[in-house]
Amino acid sequence: MFGRLTEEALPFYSEIAMAGAAVTVLGGLFVVAIVLWTGSLGYLWRNWLTSVDHKRIGIMYVVVALVMLLRGFIDALMMRAQQAMAMNSPGYLPPEHFDQIFSSHGTIMILFMAMPFLTGLINFVMPMQIGARDVAFPRLNLISLYLTAAGAGLVLISLVIGKFSTAGWTGYPPFSENEFSPGVGVDYWIWALVVSGVGTTITGINFITTVVKRRAPGMTWMRLPLFTWTALCASILIVFAFPALTVAGGMLALDRSAGFHFFTNDGGGNPMNFANILWMWGHPEVYILILPAFGVFSEIVATFSSKRLFAYKSLVFATVVIAVLAFTTWLHHFFTMGAGASVNTAFGITTMIIAVPTGVKIFDWLMTMYRGRIRYQTPMLWTTAFLVTFTIGGVSGVLLAVPAVDYTLHNTTFLVAHFHNMVIPGALFGFFAGYTYWFPKAFGFRLDERWGKRAFWLWLVGFYLAFMPLYALGTMGMVRRLQHYDNPDWQPYLIVAAIGAVSVLLGIASLAVQLWVSIRDRERLADKTGDPWNARTLEWYSSSPPPAWNFARVPKIEGLDPFWRLKERGEAYREDESYDSISLPRNSPDGVVYGALAFLFGFSMVWHIYWLALLCLLSIVAHLIASSFRRPVEQVISADEIARHDHEWKTAARTASRYDGDPLCDYRPVLRKVPAQ
Repeated sequence: MFGRLTEEALPFYSEIAMAGAAVTVLGGLFVVAIVLWTGSLGYLWRNWLTSVDHKRIGIMYVVVALVMLLRGFIDALMMRAQQAMAMNSPGYLPPEHFDQIFSSHGTIMILFMAMPFLTGLINFVMPMQIGARDVAFPRLNLISLYLTAAGAGLVLISLVIGKFSTAGWTGYPPFSENEFSPGVGVDYWIWALVVSGVGTTITGINFITTVVKRRAPGMTWMRLPLFTWTALCASILIVFAFPALTVAGGMLALDRSAGFHFFTNDGGGNPMNFANILWMWGHPEVYILILPAFGVFSEIVATFSSKRLFAYKSLVFATVVIAVLAFTTWLHHFFTMGAGASVNTAFGITTMIIAVPTGVKIFDWLMTMYRGRIRYQTPMLWTTAFLVTFTIGGVSGVLLAVPAVDYTLHNTTFLVAHFHNMVIPGALFGFFAGYTYWFPKAFGFRLDERWGKRAFWLWLVGFYLAFMPLYALGTMGMVRRLQHYDNPDWQPYLIVAAIGAVSVLLGIASLAVQLWVSIRDRERLADKTGDPWNARTLEWYSSSPPPAWNFARVPKIEGLDPFWRLKERGEAYREDESYDSISLPRNSPDGVVYGALAFLFGFSMVWHIYWLALLCLLSIVAHLIASSFRRPVEQVISADEIARHDHEWKTAARTASRYDGDPLCDYRPVLRKVPAQ
């Protein structure tokens, strides 16, 4: 009745595994206890868990990302500690547990930390940047969130029931086939990817439709903010790339559960097909992560340099070119697998070419900063660190694009250093910058600057200490994913890398303290204007936090930087003569329903509880059919309520100071004349 699920699935095989399971279970129980003790369950259900407001969905995505960041970083810290002490020694982690840790670390950080983080930022910001009231499909947006959460839940529960995959975050056959991985670990990996991948694909479709169909009057393509352009290109990549990941996972599941032979050599399959399909998703995925961060950096550079973006059109074209070329470079991930010299050369050339539009962006950002009145608040610090650190990673990437060099360095720690050197500054630094930049818009008060800068420096120093030694170790021949080693020359570098991981841990702790201090001091850090940074784009043309309807009246766009234009003309805080009522979709429990059913479906497929899987699948289909016959229910916001809110915000904005201590941001009835574009 319960398939492979027995009492042996409990984590009694290792004290460390038991501790991890205990932390996971107790952490969940602690959150539930706090919610029940404070009587917040009803509030959370009405205002958050069932909300179809794109802003609240975006915030919930970011919460998921931050939780998974902590979970994934614990894996990283354990790996660095193991390698620092495992010279001629087994260390404290047995080999199988070490393999689980590096597999879960990559899976979590890419798919359940970075993807929810970027999706949350896009969800929150993009509709407001284009003058929309919401995304095109609000209910689907909520469902996508819960499918992502269901996938994350499958990864987390593998700590408590069963084991996670030992086949790496890429799950290459034949090691991920039944012959070498007969347990449930690979199945957890497969179904977490499939469930969350469906949600991510739906999100991509939703974002594309929103940008194409929901732009405000006058918001032409060449007036879109750079963040919206990068969100659009990333969404197009999602729609074309994520189905490949879902297909690869589904085919591997059929190999494992139904006796198929897609990837088994002895059954007529070909493991190389899996590598090709996976990396058809995998390399575009790198740009799915990085492009939205590029958009964040574009917004921040313009705002904190007090200038318009230099060469806006070249930034747009560079973004589009990167999105196109993203599908032409995947084979460089397996130069060593025998595709042949001609094929390797072709993909090596495309890998080098894709660095060109990225270089264009770097120079455009630098020219935006040139002769600007730069303010080094925390978002700008993350941006400046990105410019330097990401360039180093790009240079190492061009080096690896040479097949002859890749043959020497492939599968060494040099590759680990390069990948992290691209994704951490190129994506995570951007997400942290965006988190800090848009936090006051989301909650009405800024994050504490002092703790933000401490977190930044700890992260930056920790990053260099953790990954620069790995470049050296790679050239010394150290293979990645080693549970122990016998070369004493490697250990000093690995100890430095472990120290770097500790610094990053302190950086994460500083982010947590920053949030607590900011909530405690929210009155001092309050933003009454809706525009604490003296920004340029349309999401700042509303109160902080914004109302459910975003704008009292959909703005008419006359050029780039529309909010800056309104401020320049002294019209940003002028009240309308009349207001109209607005219809908005009501909350929906559909996200919770689909998320719970998807989680149970994935869990039952992992453990071969097929009757439960069939029941969940039929329930999903039945709910879809029932929903198709249900009339959409809307709530009407009265014109009086809209007028009252607009009056309160604009009155406060006309009298408040934007940012204490920064003369560039003190409110002036007539702003300094800076040409709008």
